Amino acid sequence: MTFLMHWSFKTGYHEIAAKKFLATGAPFPECKSWKRWHAPGSVEGWILVEAENADACYEHAAEWAECLDWEVTPVLSDEQAGPLIAKAYS
Repeated sequence: MTFLMHWSFKTGYHEIAAKKFLATGAPFPECKSWKRWHAPGSVEGWILVEAENADACYEHAAEWAECLDWEVTPVLSDEQAGPLIAKAYS
């Protein structure tokens, strides 16, 4: 499954999270793949995760919950969504 994880720094936690990120690299085990983006000049970013289930997303979010607020959304590609839309509207 693919998940889009949107994060934003909690007020007052930017420096703490930045130092933790620099020290650890914020690894994301238990995933097939993942890519992370940071929005320059803002306090938010996104991670696109390929994982068997939401467990890996939950674990990663929990590790960073002190510093970050999260929104995690399962997402589908056009190739995955197309047949479902066709089924719903046929």
